[in-house]
Amino acid sequence: MSSASVSPPVFVVPRLPAMVQGAAALAWLPQAALLAWAVQGMVAGTGWRAALLPAAVILVLGVLRALAEAWGARTMYAAARSHLSALRAGAIAALARRSPLDRDRARSGQAASVLAEQAEAVVPYLVRFQPARWKAVLAPLAILAAIAPLSWIAALVLLVAAPLIPVFMALVGMGAQAASRAHMVELGGMNAFLLDRLRGLATLRALDAVDATATRLGDTAQSLRRRTMAVLRIAFLSSAVLELFSALGVAMVAVYIGFSLLGTLDVGAWGAQLTLAQGLFILLLAPAFFEPLRELAAVWHDKAAGEAGLAGLRDLAADGVMLIGDANGAAAAVSDTVSAAVGTAVGTGARAGSGAASQSARTAINGLPARSAPAVEVCSLQFAHAGEQALFDGFSLTVRPGEHVALLGASGAGKTTLLALLAGLLPTDGGAIRIGGVELAEQSAATLRRRMAWMGQRPHVFNASVSDNITLGRPVDASLAVSDALHLAELGAVGQAQPGVMLADGGHGLSGGEAVRLALARVVVWPHADLLLVDEPTAHLDSETAARVTDALLALARGKTLLVATHDPVLAARLHRAIDLSARTTPQRSIA
Repeated sequence: MSSASVSPPVFVVPRLPAMVQGAAALAWLPQAALLAWAVQGMVAGTGWRAALLPAAVILVLGVLRALAEAWGARTMYAAARSHLSALRAGAIAALARRSPLDRDRARSGQAASVLAEQAEAVVPYLVRFQPARWKAVLAPLAILAAIAPLSWIAALVLLVAAPLIPVFMALVGMGAQAASRAHMVELGGMNAFLLDRLRGLATLRALDAVDATATRLGDTAQSLRRRTMAVLRIAFLSSAVLELFSALGVAMVAVYIGFSLLGTLDVGAWGAQLTLAQGLFILLLAPAFFEPLRELAAVWHDKAAGEAGLAGLRDLAADGVMLIGDANGAAAAVSDTVSAAVGTAVGTGARAGSGAASQSARTAINGLPARSAPAVEVCSLQFAHAGEQALFDGFSLTVRPGEHVALLGASGAGKTTLLALLAGLLPTDGGAIRIGGVELAEQSAATLRRRMAWMGQRPHVFNASVSDNITLGRPVDASLAVSDALHLAELGAVGQAQPGVMLADGGHGLSGGEAVRLALARVVVWPHADLLLVDEPTAHLDSETAARVTDALLALARGKTLLVATHDPVLAARLHRAIDLSARTTPQRSIA
């Protein structure tokens, strides 16, 4: 099984903004010195005039500090936001590249939670952590260098108290990161569970399983509550550790300065007596010594949440079963709810067949000429899902140009998987697939996919107009092509299926048969495809609707090669040939 690795972009920290923010904290040193010496002058009898010049300088330094921190924060935020956009784009590209039949593919609810909610935790981490780390390195060293010449005891007290904080913070931080990661996994799982149950609410009501689902949802919410409280418990614990040691450090310095100024202690100041200005200066710097460590502790939880968000994005971009061919070409062909990703028949379609409506649609769209239908050759195909027995072992099949073939067999026989292999949605383990004489490979997959159309049994309907749901953003003449497509799919008389009518997500307002015919209309507006791969088009439909869908499909398939996976014997009887996939090796048993 082939896989591809998607390496997430590495965040290059803007060093200058981080250093500017770290250095801005050093502005408090001259501010504290000016404040202490102003108080000393006022106590000495010079009056309030002694505070004029220091106050002006303090004001200027404060403004400069605020400007430096604002510039650094804005620059870091812009860089972090750009990096997060790149991470999201990479994760989305990786999801688009992964096969819609990859069983390890993230569920849509979980992927949406990671991309929308959990990814946002990356920005505070990138914006705040690096400047806080610079502050924690620069500011305490500068404060120690300013205090040590005045009092070696005060410097020693701070020096002893400081290392204890990072040690305990590191111990607590290990648990914080694991708890944050578990919390985000729980949150993503709950979102996926809730979205899945909302989509199947009608089924749950029909099976009288609403109460059981509500009970399970309540249990999941309680589990999420416990995870959240675990994260908060660790956060409060780390804050308590920080406040304890910082309070002890500041208190010990304050006690020493108080006794020194009272004359009780005459040691620790290099044999001299501390003056009021010196003591006040040291006392003002003591809380500032712990402030960067306190800020680092606060962003440590941003770091834990941010790294958990980054891990979630990396998981989305992790190795997996990938589509064959380049990303753009592959994404252009991903279709219906078999992919559970971007909708039905995206980037594929069919060239309209004979008849007035189909001919009008064909001439209206870019004037593209018709091509001869391709032959399909499968030679010694080998394929097995991961961890399972081989589904195809030496399987071979030949479909003539323009032939209509039904693929029969019990559930699990490999009908849908064979269609996915032909479309390049899954990589083979061996053998060869040729379409129109061209082997399906990485280099040719995107080109071959443009002449294919895939229609699944549960087409997805987007929250958009009928016209947008049919064109899917493809460059077609919507005014004419959509009308013709609706007519060919026998939706022209359905009031809810007019081009300008808005449809709700999931197709509320359309019946099952109307949704299938909407998928047929998607095929009509794209004239390039002459190989139709159709999966259970009449499943879950009543006999009358199934007959109308079959008529429309066969009208559309005139002059094209058609392979249909089906359990419907009526549909199979109307095709040229039927093949039973219960026997998966050559020769195949054909049913006339």
